Amino acid sequence: MNIKGSPLLIIVCFLVFQSAWSQDSTSVKQVLYEIFEKLSEHHRDYGDQQFRDVSEEAQSAEADYLLGLLNELKQIDVSKLENSDRINFEVFKYELENDYDVIRQKLYLIPFNAEGGFYNQLSYAIRDQYPDLRGYQRYNDRLRAYPAFFRSNIKLMEKGLQTGVVAPRITAENYRVLIEPFMIPEIEQNLFYKPYLKRPDKIQSDSFEILRADIQEIIRDSILPLYHSFDEFMTSSYLPNCRDKVGISEIPGGREIYKQRIAYFTSLDMSPDDVFNRGQEEVKRIRSEMEAILKEVGFKGDFSQFLDFLRTDPQFYVTEPKDLLMHASYIAKRIDGLLPQYFNTLPRLSYGVQPVPEAIAPNYTGGRYSGGSWDSHRAGNYWVNTYKLESRPLYVLPALTLHEAVPGHHLQISLSQEMEGLPRFRTHTYISAFGEGWGLYSEYLGKEMGIYETPYEDFGRLTYEMWRACRLVVDVGMHYKGWSKEQAFEFLSSNTALSLHECNTEINRYIGWPGQAVSYKIGELTIRDLRKRCEQELGDKFDLRKFHDKVLENGSIPLYVLTSVIEEFIKDEKGNRIEEP
Repeated sequence: MNIKGSPLLIIVCFLVFQSAWSQDSTSVKQVLYEIFEKLSEHHRDYGDQQFRDVSEEAQSAEADYLLGLLNELKQIDVSKLENSDRINFEVFKYELENDYDVIRQKLYLIPFNAEGGFYNQLSYAIRDQYPDLRGYQRYNDRLRAYPAFFRSNIKLMEKGLQTGVVAPRITAENYRVLIEPFMIPEIEQNLFYKPYLKRPDKIQSDSFEILRADIQEIIRDSILPLYHSFDEFMTSSYLPNCRDKVGISEIPGGREIYKQRIAYFTSLDMSPDDVFNRGQEEVKRIRSEMEAILKEVGFKGDFSQFLDFLRTDPQFYVTEPKDLLMHASYIAKRIDGLLPQYFNTLPRLSYGVQPVPEAIAPNYTGGRYSGGSWDSHRAGNYWVNTYKLESRPLYVLPALTLHEAVPGHHLQISLSQEMEGLPRFRTHTYISAFGEGWGLYSEYLGKEMGIYETPYEDFGRLTYEMWRACRLVVDVGMHYKGWSKEQAFEFLSSNTALSLHECNTEINRYIGWPGQAVSYKIGELTIRDLRKRCEQELGDKFDLRKFHDKVLENGSIPLYVLTSVIEEFIKDEKGNRIEEP
């Protein structure tokens, strides 16, 4: 479809231009909020479906719609908006442009990555139990609608085969281990049956048994044949035609796609070469700090021998999942007790420490934050991966906890959700460069907080920082400079103390998610640079708590917007200082 020539779009643009002439300072905000509401209503229209239509026709229509909204945004006189609404405008535009670009680049033809996609996405939503009969009915209805959505995604993959937009074999091969829990023929052992293993006491037996029989039929007659058919498609059609080279630049238009991914995931004016060079600089700096710790602990050997020692010595590992969770919980509570010294504003929502769900743990990262909801009375959770414990060293747990729990993702995301007086999309936006940059900054802040109690834990912090610096190099290396997976693995494993298992799963993740990996370090460097500017310009009047509150008060925002916010903060603080008697 010729998007630019769409008759509907031409009419929309004409009406927008016509209305723009009548805008004045009092109506600009109203026009902006009307655009916000249009997209919200649009999402509600397809949100009522069990699964969104992902067909190529639907993708093309969505691109038309998004382009129409972007043209409407161009008519907004941003200079007439107050600061908070300027931020609303910039965040909305940033996300809208990305949504449009992803469709335009046809990335939907690869509807999965190393951690899965449409074929295992329901594993995140399966509960042990539902609170009432209606919850079980919704679950059955959702599972009944799943095959149609599933097959639509397969059609996209078939179109990808025809046009050369296919996943690298390394990413695609992961599908098998991820679908195994859904292919178990014994119904009661199948993951989809999990909510029905035990009837909640408050649900009547007769009604529950009717739904239980229904889900057994759905799994037997629809789900199992669906997954077997998908397995056959992958082995006979898709995998034989996957590309051996891992970079996104290997697909048609891939180099331009990667440049756009870098622009989005850094939210700055950076080229792939800029990112690559900054990464090499950071690797060199961090390596010198790591070498200093070798001398501090008196290790007799070279750097590679020290990494081998960290990866194999039993003192750094536990043998029971519960022990790893207990270590993580202890660190989390230590941090909780220190937060008021570094923040004036803390979230109301609490969080827990939980293992990564078994169904996704084998190919999952070492830990992650799973968001909660105050409205739904659900706490956030810091997930710790207890799979393959010999690859989960204790010396990285402090950095992981600071990043995923507090003052990292839980604190930042919860504060964002609790913001008031803003459009709803602002409280649920997550911009990777900001969120992951804040998470990595939190690891850095942990050193000031005294969280790293041993040189080995501080080396763990540097390992995580080095890991993120290496990402700048290996992500660009694979997706833009033609590196192989082996080159990337060697670079990461030789510069960090990450377990070899985790090095492998991480490289696989970068292959399947081009550009995302660079957001962490670029975001952290930006926040640290902004803090340094504040410290230099405000001198002894610099207040770290006020700085942290200012960084977080607008939720997740592009880094170029954050830079403007902090520049205004510096001006305001200087003005306040002059006015003081």
